[in-house]
Amino acid sequence: MTTAPVTLKDVARRAGVHTGTASRALNPQTRSLVNPETATKVMRAADDLGYRPNPIARGLKTNRSFTIGVLVPDLTNPLFPPIVRGIEDTLATVGYTALLANSDNDPDKERLHFETMRSRQVDAFILATAQRDHPLIEDAIVADVPIVLVNRTVESTRAFAVITDDHRSAELAVTHLFELGHTKIAHIAGPERFSTGKARYHGFVDTMKKVGLKPDRTLIRASRAFTEREGATTFRKLLDGKGEFTAVFAGNDLIALGCYDVMTETGMRCPEDVSIVGCNDIPFLDKLRPPLTTIKIPHYEMGVRATQLVLEQLQSPSAEPVTVLLEPELVVRGSTCPPGR
Repeated sequence: MTTAPVTLKDVARRAGVHTGTASRALNPQTRSLVNPETATKVMRAADDLGYRPNPIARGLKTNRSFTIGVLVPDLTNPLFPPIVRGIEDTLATVGYTALLANSDNDPDKERLHFETMRSRQVDAFILATAQRDHPLIEDAIVADVPIVLVNRTVESTRAFAVITDDHRSAELAVTHLFELGHTKIAHIAGPERFSTGKARYHGFVDTMKKVGLKPDRTLIRASRAFTEREGATTFRKLLDGKGEFTAVFAGNDLIALGCYDVMTETGMRCPEDVSIVGCNDIPFLDKLRPPLTTIKIPHYEMGVRATQLVLEQLQSPSAEPVTVLLEPELVVRGSTCPPGR
């Protein structure tokens, strides 16, 4: 014999309240409109009866799916899971869920995921895939699709974004090395097509000038990707060049790990021969030998703030675009020391 599913009316009857009151109490977005004691009574009744809300019915009533599309370039990159966790945790507090997809930094794949999610009527998007010139994002803005960029941003002033002050990240790294006594500092930059690569590069150049050092162009190399392999390839080019250096600011932690790989291969010592500073503070850097000095980026907070922005857009579609800038932090470990120690 099949048991009939528990309905909202059953919950309201058990709690002794009107159906509308029960509905508001069970919806995280409207729960504050209900007396706290009543809300607790309704939630207890729902739990006792084993009530499960019907998201399809809820969506039909509100014309929303209560789903946010989240696109990331590569979920195996350790910096993205904390961002996603911040998104999911924040969405859960208001009864939303995330629909996640990887783009693999492939524009065609990204557009396919985007259009597929739109066809499934996601309410808005959070994108960690932005390149500085990004047609998909411009198309979304023109089409009035609620969208927030996270970690990276675009040149457009019409985009909502939550990013770290990457110029400041480079400033922290260079200042730390300079204060240790380094004057021959190299930079392995991330790809300039990403805002993170460009901002950290300019931060490096500007800070070198600020502390009285002339940036040596032979000691600045651009990698093609934010990967360990590219870090190793680019570091080898630095070693093969004519410029001498005692320290490296790597465009991110994975690039820094590539530098570690080459130093191990060639018998170089870190930090005695070359000090290295990364950027992001991905997990397990403190377990390296030596532990990596890096710039800590608040990735979880980034996900939280991006979610808050996208929910605000859904509530106020005419809201003016904003860019939230989060502060980085220097984390000193064993990969940096004074030159020639």
